[in-house]
Amino acid sequence: MTNSDHRVQGLDNDAVVADWPAILNQELAWLRGQYSALDEDSHVLWHSPRPFSAAALLAGGSRRCFVKRHHRSVRTAEGLAEEHRFIAHLAAAGLPVVQMLPTREGATAIEHGDWTYELHAEGDGHDLYRDSPSWTPLGDVAQARTAGAMLARLHLASASYHAPQRSTHLLVARDDLIRAHDPLALLGQQLTDRPALASYLARQPWAHDLQRAVLPWHAAVVEQLAAEPVLWGHNDWHVSNLLWHGHGPAATISTVFDFGLASPTSALFDLATAIERNAIAWLDARGGGPVPHADIALALLAGYRQVRPLAAAQVHLLADLLPVVHLDFALSEVEYFQGVTGSPANADVAYHTFLLGHADWFTRRPGRALLDALHAAA
Repeated sequence: MTNSDHRVQGLDNDAVVADWPAILNQELAWLRGQYSALDEDSHVLWHSPRPFSAAALLAGGSRRCFVKRHHRSVRTAEGLAEEHRFIAHLAAAGLPVVQMLPTREGATAIEHGDWTYELHAEGDGHDLYRDSPSWTPLGDVAQARTAGAMLARLHLASASYHAPQRSTHLLVARDDLIRAHDPLALLGQQLTDRPALASYLARQPWAHDLQRAVLPWHAAVVEQLAAEPVLWGHNDWHVSNLLWHGHGPAATISTVFDFGLASPTSALFDLATAIERNAIAWLDARGGGPVPHADIALALLAGYRQVRPLAAAQVHLLADLLPVVHLDFALSEVEYFQGVTGSPANADVAYHTFLLGHADWFTRRPGRALLDALHAAA
C-alpha cells in the first residue's frame, strides 16, 4: 500500500512514507472520462500531505479542482455521500462550504477498483495555514474569534438537517461512547462488528485503562450531555480546514472544507473538538509536555457565543467534555491503523498517546488551567 516517493504528515509531526500512493497524471485519464469538470489538460499541481487518503490539486483549462481518493475499505461511494448530503444542506443555507463536482452521471462520489473518488471545486480564498500540520494551534486571537463565529453559523444551519448516524466508525468523530451511560459495555458490544479494533484491544487491558483514564471524566458529563440535542457537526474544526480572505486580524473565512469526520453529535461536542484542535499544542511535547493556549480557546468560545449564545451550564459542560471528546475518534484511529494500514506502531500511538494520553493531560497543571479558564468564562 505504500509509495516510497510520496511523504505525508506523520503522527509525530514528521514526514513519513505515505500509506496510499500519490495521485498521478496517468490516473487522471480515467477520471477525465467520469467528470466533465476535467479536461485533457488537467494535471497535478500539488499533492496534499494529509495521511488518511490521497489528494491533489489539479489544473486544466480555466479552472482548478481538488481530487481526493480513498481506499474502499475506508470510504465507499455511499459513505462519502453521507458527507456530501450534509455539505449540500449547508450550502443551501448559505454557508461558504466547498462545492462538490458531480460525475457525468450526477454522482458526487464514484468507485473504481479498490478506490473511491470525490472531486471538489477549488475553494475560494487563501489557505493561511497550508503549511501548518493538523493539531497546530491557531496563532491569531482575532482569527480564532472569527472561526468560532463561523462554527456557530454552521450549527444554526445544521439544526434543520436530520440524517442517520454514519455507516462507519472508521475515521469518523462520533459520540456514541460519550453519550452512553456504560461506555465499557457499549464498546464491548461494538467489538463484534469491529474485528480489527477487537484484535488490538485483546492485547490491552482496555477496560482497566478506560476505567482509570476516561471514565472519571465521563461521569461528569453523561447526564448533562443527554439534554444536548443531537446535531450534525463538522467535528474536525481546525484552521487548516478553512480558507480565508485577507490576512491578520481582519481576515474572514471564505470556504469551509474537509467534512470527513462529520457525524450527528452535538454543538458542544463540535465546539469542544475545535478547542482541542486549535488551542492545545499536542505535537510540541518539548519542555514538559503540550502547551495550552487559553487565549485561543476563549476567543473561539467568545466568537461562537456572539452568534449562538450558550448558557453558563453549557459552558461548564463544554469544559468538562474536553478530556473525553476524542474518545470515539481515537478508537477509530486504532481500528484504522490495525485493520486497514496494518501499522501496529501507529495503533499504539493512537491508543496510548492519543486515547489515554490526552485524557491524562487534563489531570496535570496545564490541562487543569485550561479547564479552569473555560469554567471561569461561563
